[in-house]
Amino acid sequence: MPPPLLIESDLFTDREEVYSHQDIYERMPHKFEFALLDGLTYVDKEAGLAVAYHDCKPDGWWVRGHVPGRPIFPGVLQLECSAQLIAFLTRYVDGCDKFIVFSGVEQCRFRDAVIPPCRLYVLARMIEDRTRRVKADVQGVVDGKIMFQAIVAGMQV
Repeated sequence: MPPPLLIESDLFTDREEVYSHQDIYERMPHKFEFALLDGLTYVDKEAGLAVAYHDCKPDGWWVRGHVPGRPIFPGVLQLECSAQLIAFLTRYVDGCDKFIVFSGVEQCRFRDAVIPPCRLYVLARMIEDRTRRVKADVQGVVDGKIMFQAIVAGMQV
């Protein structure tokens, strides 16, 4: 049985963006194919909560090689979306230039395949936000269904 959503779905589905892809691109160091976040629909920095999304498209750069004929959005890219979201929430939303790198994953479970076309929402609830280390509970959600869950960590370098 899947756990409950970290953030109620009415707080992020069918909502206007708080940050657009361009806003994220201007703040984050990730560029080109690795600028994975297409937008943020919910941010509560005080509570340490955020929701971003990635639009999985049938012509994505990863499609050609990740199960040709039956593309599945790679789990490592789902986790990378999560890492980018917690970095954005903890550093880049305020314009900080301290670089956060993905440093670990715990208790990861993939519950279903993310198959394009779809919108993958990534939910984050901060556990720890220190000067050199950040950590969050994360979930990936498609059409209200939890696709993955994990604890993702990052460190400032």
